[in-house]
Order: sequence, then structure tokens, then C-alpha cells
Amino acid sequence: MSDLGSAALPMSQGTFEQLWCDIGSDMGFNHLIAELPRADSDAWLTAALPNGTFTESFDDLELAEIVESAALSAEISPSSDSMPPPAAVVPSTNDYPGEYAFRLRFNQSSTAKSAISTYSTQLNKLYCQLAKTCPVEVMVEKEPPQGAVLRAMAIYKKPEHVSEVVLRCPHHQNIAENNEGVAHRSHLIRVEGSQRAQYLEDSRTKRQSVAVPYESPQLGSEGTTVLLNYMCNSSCMGGMNRRPILTIMTLETHDGQVLGRRCFEVRVCACPGRDRKTEEENLGKNTVKTASGTKRKSSFVDLKSTTLNAESSSSKKIKMDSSGEEEIFILHVRGKDRYNMLKKINDSLELMDAMTAAEKDKYKQKCASKSMNKHEQDLMQPIPGKRLLLRDDKTDTD
Repeated sequence: MSDLGSAALPMSQGTFEQLWCDIGSDMGFNHLIAELPRADSDAWLTAALPNGTFTESFDDLELAEIVESAALSAEISPSSDSMPPPAAVVPSTNDYPGEYAFRLRFNQSSTAKSAISTYSTQLNKLYCQLAKTCPVEVMVEKEPPQGAVLRAMAIYKKPEHVSEVVLRCPHHQNIAENNEGVAHRSHLIRVEGSQRAQYLEDSRTKRQSVAVPYESPQLGSEGTTVLLNYMCNSSCMGGMNRRPILTIMTLETHDGQVLGRRCFEVRVCACPGRDRKTEEENLGKNTVKTASGTKRKSSFVDLKSTTLNAESSSSKKIKMDSSGEEEIFILHVRGKDRYNMLKKINDSLELMDAMTAAEKDKYKQKCASKSMNKHEQDLMQPIPGKRLLLRDDKTDTD
């Protein structure tokens, strides 16, 4: 059919089929199209899989490449330790060594005023200065799984504050000091000397933590040392605000499963040695109520020389030793009258210790003068039953 005749036909489905047949007959395409398999036949799969047959269960297909592809994608996918694990609303503070005997060890340090960090075994408490290095040695009895991490998190100690998140105060977050090039300014705990430390925040509880990969101890060492920094003082307004905090150190797998846990209290202050010494001295002090409802402070120390175990209030006797430190002794007293009497004696002795030598001499002279005047007055007093005669008086015999 000519082009003029084709253009004169109305455009419809029949017209398209007639046009296609005319073009196929002219170009020789009809025999090629007839040789193509139908869409509902298996010839397409036979051509694509010449060595296999098509089945509905795919049992005969080779899946090795699929498995290798899945393994490769798992290797290149980001590890789970880069994401914070789901955290409890109130994290546990119970020590849990676990099967790896996870434990911590702190450097032995004194209570000198020059110490920048010190640890009290009696109080299980770390004292440190702001932004100063606090070495913590991590020890295990057997090697943790590959990809294990160490995580440090701070929480408040008291129940009325434990639900709040521990953050740095606004002042220390905004100043330039200790914040150069730091994106995690609100984090209280930092890890020093590790480029692999990750600062995380739980999406549900908003609690912040820092995690570092666990490293095996070096040759000749018992543990791995982690350097912690606390970036805000315990007394900072708007931050901890004198509220005691705990640090929870956990050993975890790469997917967040806890293998071990240790907890210790932390105080960030200007003079760690002084504060540790003061709190250790006050360790045994507590407030007790007497039967009358009044409160009295007592101090309990281990005394091998005493076997008294009665309930009573205590009085303190302070004795200065050669080193200049005050030694405190406990005396158990039965009865309130005896207690008041011994308390007066103790108060008098303490007052004498506070007086200077000149004041003591002056006081002794005053007491001696009073005693002399009293003795003279006693001599002037008549004997009972007798009347004192004056110069102008006469006796009865006169």
C-alpha cells in the first residue's frame, strides 16, 4: 500500500495491524518474529540457563555468589559499637565481674595537697582536679571477644537525682579553655590519648557516654590503662551543683552486651588530697538519735583495748601527737549525769589547750587569789555553836 493510501485510512487498532503487516512483508521481519519464543514459555529461561532447568523451588541454582555478597556487605557495614546501645532509664550500679573477672585498679597515691588525683579504697571514691589525667587500669582474667569496648558513663548517686542526665555546666561548655576543636562540649567524661574514642548519646534517655575499643595488655603488664578526664567541678552551678556522682565502667561486646561492670564515686575538686583525707576521717561519723529524741554525733573507730558495746552517746578526747595530727578516742558512758560531768571536764581541757601560756598563768594567779581570800574568810567565820566576840563585848563570866 502506498504512503498516500496509508495516510488516508482512519487511525484505529485495525489500521495499526494492517500497517504493521504491510511493513513486515516489505522488510522481511515476519519470519524473524515467528521464530521468537512466546512470553508464557520456558524457552527464555532455557536460553538464559543453558546448563540448568527452571524449577519453582530454585534448589538447582547456585547461591554461592549471593552468600559472598551478603558477607561482604556485612564487613563493609558500620560496626555496632559506633552506635549507642539501648540504655536503661536507671543504669545499674552493682559491680558485676562476669566470666572475664572484670575489675579496675587505681594508682596508689597519697593525700598530699599537690596530688592532682587520688583514690580512696575505704570510700571507693576517686578525687581529681578539673581536666586532669586520671589513670584507670582495666584488668581481666581472659581475653574478651573480638571488638569488645570499654564504656564510661556518669550518673547521679542520690535517688532524687538519678533520673537527671549528668552534663557540664554552661560556663565550662562555652569557654574556650579545654574546648578547642571539640564537638562534644557537654560530655563530662573524656578519654585522653585515644583517637578511637567515640562520644555517644542515647536517643531515648539522653545519657552521654564515651566508648573506646578494648586493647589487650602489653607484654609484662597485667592490664590496660585508660586515661579519664572530668571536665567540670562537682561544685559548679548549673552542672553537678554539689550533687555526688558515680562513674560506671562497663566491658561490652560490639553489639552492646555487658560482659562486666564496675562502679565508683567521683569528686572533682581543687584539692583532691585534702578532701580525701577529710572524708576518710569522717568515715565513721554519723548522726544517731538518743531515747529523748535529741541528736548527738558519735565517731566509731576500731579500738582493740575496749570491749564495751553498750548503747550510749560518746564524748571525744583530742590528743595532739608529735606529727601534729589529732587523735580521737571514744569513751562509752552509762547515764546522762555521768556524761554531762565528763563533758564538762573535756570542755575544760579543750579550753585549756586553746589558751596561751600567758593566759594560763593569769588564770592560775586569779584562781590562787580566789582560794586565798576564801581561806581567810573561812578563818574569820566562828565555830558552829560559838559566837564571835568583838572588842567591846563582854563574856558571860563578866
